[in-house]
Amino acid sequence: MNMAQTGKPRAVVLLSGGLDSATVLAMAHERGFEVYALSFDYGQRHRSELFASARVAQARGAKEHRVVKLDLTGWGGSALTDNNIAVPTGPTVGVPITYVPARNTIFLSLALAWAETLGAPNIFAGMNAVDYSGYPDCRPDYIAAYQAMARLATRAGIEGEQLVIHTPIIHMSKADIVREGTRLGVDYALTVSCYQADADGRACGVCDSCRLRKDGFFAAGLTDPTRYA
Repeated sequence: MNMAQTGKPRAVVLLSGGLDSATVLAMAHERGFEVYALSFDYGQRHRSELFASARVAQARGAKEHRVVKLDLTGWGGSALTDNNIAVPTGPTVGVPITYVPARNTIFLSLALAWAETLGAPNIFAGMNAVDYSGYPDCRPDYIAAYQAMARLATRAGIEGEQLVIHTPIIHMSKADIVREGTRLGVDYALTVSCYQADADGRACGVCDSCRLRKDGFFAAGLTDPTRYA
């Protein structure tokens, strides 16, 4: 395992700029990793989350923060990448229209490439299988399968350095995530979770992501610092 000049092991952290990923970044930092934050400009409707990711990375002392530009709008099929599809404002059944096809697989693959280059066999990601929207690529069995694939598909893996994908909040409720982040000093006012936040990062208050966030703060008994439009 390559170590940073600080003597800390390195880790790549997927950072969207939302509540979950900001908490995971803080958790990686507490565990003693030198963190390299990775965000994606993929044509998402809520691009203000990218400004939030930069704020969070700076606030938590990330060694480096990269934003990779992709274009997932060409495939469509999601309310987050196609402005002709409305973001739902009520509960949905099954996989919701805000699911972006193959998004987490693409993001993890690019994180894997950077991690291998850095000599960092640790990737942290904010998938959650409790208070989530029904996305198939947020489940524990998906993460386990991807990790197994990554260990077979990389030079580091076949040379004996085993990649670990850390998903420390995958079994936590939103309230527990908020409590843990608060303990770690995460400034949630810096984050943007809304699926259709405006250019200033103000939330709509009615989408599924907003509902989960509001419910999480309420259940945790903590003040929600979200700015609403």
